[in-house]
Amino acid sequence: MRGVVGARGRSYLQRLWRTRTTTGTGTRSVSTGDEHGGDEVLQSSKVKIFDRNLKRRQRDRAAWLMRTKDSLVDTVADNLLDRLEDCKKTFPTALCLGGSLEAIRRLLRGRGAVEKLIMMDTSYDMVKLCKDAEQDVTDKNIETSFLVGDEEFLPIKESSLDLVISCLGLHWTNDLPGAMIQSRLALKPDGLFLAAILGGETLKELRIACTVAQMEREGGISPRLSPLAQVRDAGNLLTRAGFNLPGVDVDEYTVRYNSALELIEHLRTMGETNALLQRNIMLKRETALATAAIYESMFASEDGTIPATFQVIYMTGWKEHHSQQKAKRRGSATISFNDIQKQFTRGRSG
Repeated sequence: MRGVVGARGRSYLQRLWRTRTTTGTGTRSVSTGDEHGGDEVLQSSKVKIFDRNLKRRQRDRAAWLMRTKDSLVDTVADNLLDRLEDCKKTFPTALCLGGSLEAIRRLLRGRGAVEKLIMMDTSYDMVKLCKDAEQDVTDKNIETSFLVGDEEFLPIKESSLDLVISCLGLHWTNDLPGAMIQSRLALKPDGLFLAAILGGETLKELRIACTVAQMEREGGISPRLSPLAQVRDAGNLLTRAGFNLPGVDVDEYTVRYNSALELIEHLRTMGETNALLQRNIMLKRETALATAAIYESMFASEDGTIPATFQVIYMTGWKEHHSQQKAKRRGSATISFNDIQKQFTRGRSG
């Protein structure tokens, strides 16, 4: 892994991440920087929407709560990896960023002909979980490395990777275009960037129920669910990050739960709970109960279950290479659309 992690990345890791072992309990946690400056280093993005330290702690918790197999996460990871089967190119060196690390590793199954895989997450406990699960994977011929790092400060050497893949992780970054630019810089020419993020229609039922409950019980609303990218933004993000041949498609998944409480527990196991900086830390009991009651009254099915929508935006982009298709120079066409239309008109009349 030393050939992939650059000097800047090694100094960053030495400065930013310090592993602490708690004797007697056998548990480990990751602390950031020194006692006075660590939080400022992590929060140095110009745009601060999310509390990255809180999100790391949420992912630490999710590592302990995570289900062995989550049908929603597995479906998204499998659909994302399916895109590798559409490529004739192989990807010997790959980086998997945050999100559903364990599902990506388990479901890779030789796709993309990956030989070396780096699995990176901000959460030490999540990385440890993936490392412990390595013994259960079927394709043991992949050389796998594990790295604690931040997508916003990618500690990877430039032009060292063939593939960067992120499944349900990048929507928690404060500077999504910046994180994507760093991913592009880490790729070799003609390297592939694959990502799946949650879109703006995600949990629309919960948003409605929560808004109505807050208006009824508190007389106003405060942000309870994180803002997410819209489909129309995804193509612009890829172009802004400098990727060639950008591709965007969307899937919506509806998951049914027995109650709103079960939905919240599932979000916790996924590490997808609220991490907004400007959030209301306290949620009144009556507001929470009202949200659950409104959710069920508005959206419950005849069998008593409630639906939750998860909109997933899949993004594909390539780092520039001379072999890629390029648009012709503007004005270089030799046939006008009017001539083509005339030919079709003659063909119909004949």
